Amino acid sequence: MDTLVQPAPTLSAPERARALQPLLDRHGAEMDRRRDLTPEVVDALIGQDMLRLLLPRSLGGQELPLLDFCRTVEDIAWADASTAWFVNQSNVSSATSAAAMPPETAATLFGDPGVGLAWGARNGASRAIRVEGGYRLSGTWSFASGGRHTTWIGAHSAVQNPDGTPHHRYGRPDDRSFVFKRSEAKIVDDWFVLGLRGTGSDTYTVEDLFIPDAQAPARDALEERREPGPIYTIMSTLLYASGFCSVTLGVARRMLEAYVDLARGKHSRASINAMSANNAVQREIALLEARLSAARAYLYAEVAQVYDAAANGTLDVDRRMRLRLATTYGMNEATEVSTAAYRAAGTTAILDSAPFERRFRDAMSASQHLQAMMGHVEMVGRHILGVENKLQNL
Repeated sequence: MDTLVQPAPTLSAPERARALQPLLDRHGAEMDRRRDLTPEVVDALIGQDMLRLLLPRSLGGQELPLLDFCRTVEDIAWADASTAWFVNQSNVSSATSAAAMPPETAATLFGDPGVGLAWGARNGASRAIRVEGGYRLSGTWSFASGGRHTTWIGAHSAVQNPDGTPHHRYGRPDDRSFVFKRSEAKIVDDWFVLGLRGTGSDTYTVEDLFIPDAQAPARDALEERREPGPIYTIMSTLLYASGFCSVTLGVARRMLEAYVDLARGKHSRASINAMSANNAVQREIALLEARLSAARAYLYAEVAQVYDAAANGTLDVDRRMRLRLATTYGMNEATEVSTAAYRAAGTTAILDSAPFERRFRDAMSASQHLQAMMGHVEMVGRHILGVENKLQNL
């Protein structure tokens, strides 16, 4: 069994993430096979305090600046995309939920460094009935990344009155996030997918489950935000987007490095020259490096600007739009780099023993996420043009 690396107080979060890379490399194929993180990896994440990166300091969390969080996720993704996907998903979900809960409830739910929070995608097939002291929640949700080893699971739902009419709060329809124990849900083992297999993102169901008020935050309602830090002003959607973009950048970096290593030592059967002596290969590697570095620099510049604006109270729609564009653009650019590296590797790329095949599947699966969809880019384009626009996912 791998020895758990204990975090040193002097190590930054990205440094702790890099310390995990050898372990993640060793366990990557097994996590892909079992469709879940291995116990050794889960223990190592907890040992390096990777599940409280964004949690408020008032609750014992690290409350990292967003740029440090992105670097941490990217470094984990370089070694294993599924682990990084879970780290992003759990941290954003826990932190934004805790920031909108009563402090004593948040401390009870998230104070332990090993609890984690899995989250299913929003859908229209759920029901949350407002009752005295809380809600009665019913529904089925999918894509609960990391839910096989978290203590808590969350779900989104619009709220109804007992008569079935929409419940309103703050002058608008009430929409909430509900947090409950994993043991209270019925879990369906249905995560049979192309890539990101290690996330174990199963489907789950609850029926008429009572959720107390304190565990049903409106995470992105400023009226309920109890933490003043800039992370919680940015709010959940752009936090998720920044982290998932960082996952794709980390995967693409590893794919490009694998391409470079291959080119240094391989002769193509279609050419009399070594790959490293091929002008086309030289050109492609340089251009891929430029594309990936540019996408990363763009993301990091906008992340820093948004964080600073949130800290000084000037975060507006324009700045949010810029980060939305950077995250969507970055995910798509990273996907293109991963695809090019895979294709350039030839038949080597399809071998389980080579570093391409699993990571290519992970890259393709990440590219299908909502955060990478071009509809976001179109929304930003409408904003730039000043035409009629529906603001969403900001």
